[in-house]
Amino acid sequence: MSHDNPCQAKTLDEKQEIVDRVERIRLRAKERQAGQAELALGCQPAEVQPLTSDCLGKLPSGAKRERAKLLPAHHVHRDFFLCDLLDVALKDDGVSMEAPIFTLSTKPDLSEWYWESKDGSKSLTVTPSVRGRATQFDKDVLIYVVSQMTEALNRGRADAHNRTVRFTVYDYLVSTNKAINGRSYERLSDTFARLRGTTLQTSIRTGGQRTREIFGLIERAKIVEKSPDDERMVAVEVTLSEWLFRAVQAREVLTIHPDYFRLRKPLERRLYELARKHCGHQTQWVIRLELLQEKAGSKCSLREFRRMVREIIEAGTLPEYRMGLDAADKATFCTMDPRRLVAGLSGKAGIA
Repeated sequence: MSHDNPCQAKTLDEKQEIVDRVERIRLRAKERQAGQAELALGCQPAEVQPLTSDCLGKLPSGAKRERAKLLPAHHVHRDFFLCDLLDVALKDDGVSMEAPIFTLSTKPDLSEWYWESKDGSKSLTVTPSVRGRATQFDKDVLIYVVSQMTEALNRGRADAHNRTVRFTVYDYLVSTNKAINGRSYERLSDTFARLRGTTLQTSIRTGGQRTREIFGLIERAKIVEKSPDDERMVAVEVTLSEWLFRAVQAREVLTIHPDYFRLRKPLERRLYELARKHCGHQTQWVIRLELLQEKAGSKCSLREFRRMVREIIEAGTLPEYRMGLDAADKATFCTMDPRRLVAGLSGKAGIA
């Protein structure tokens, strides 16, 4: 498969070819989503024969079944009392989308992390607790809280100016596409510990102000209700740090795609964030692979990072964007919206 820049075109024929290609990609994506929804509901597409022990026995020796590229949609049908949540657009804060605050490791990351922007105007030091640095998956809690708070601001609710947000764990699990089981509740408890224990020292301004202190991503997490049958938490309160709270109040947030919560790999989620942050209303965003690795917060070698990026390009899992990597190690993120794509083809994207 070629990894050339997917967005460059010099003639009208090439432009039309790109539009046709994007349409085919969108159609394939819809077909995949339809098939996944059927499987989640226990349905089997008419043209696919159900697997039996006989047909499984006929698989060639050593053959492997292909793993689904996206996580399954755990909650195709939501409870009626959750209907208000369907109107809440998912929001991510702009500062954590740009700066690599969260670790991409799936194992406890106990090392201190320092990042500085290319122009030297922004810097960030992240210090983990004994539980490890907050992970890219831990960020789901912040996205959920930021989304709810932004919606409350849009509706003019007075409580939207309070840093403490109360929510039921069940609603959170459903909204972030997590399974409803004991393990999910246990993981949330660990998430709160890492978010509270991870401390930041940064020159990045939020709401026009700079925080001149060391602070946590959240100030506290409190269990306000437990299940009468066990110790499982039912409702919790999360108090955001002043730094993050100012970003929300200043509307320094961006809408993200719901399929973000279906991305399996931390790097997939981080690359989508960067694409969403830097593409904006542009057609494409081009960045050198070495700089992309720094912005992603990856600690592996450049060679290994290149391999992981190529795997993600082959899978084509990033919502809303298509990614390419050329022989000169220039990564290109390109919108999959045909209208925006055609409108911006005549311009040239700068290289970061």
